[in-house]
Amino acid sequence: METYTAMRHFADSWGLVFMFVVFVGVVLFMLRPGAKHAANEAAQIPLKED
Repeated sequence: METYTAMRHFADSWGLVFMFVVFVGVVLFMLRPGAKHAANEAAQIPLKED
């Protein structure tokens, strides 16, 4: 049970911080200046003919 308690404590503290940092990074990545053009191109992929 000691290992489980240590892993649970780590996930509750640093795991939350890590997930928050990843979330903020993804949001900032999507709000960068060139993201709109890249997102529009990706959205049109299913509609392009082969």
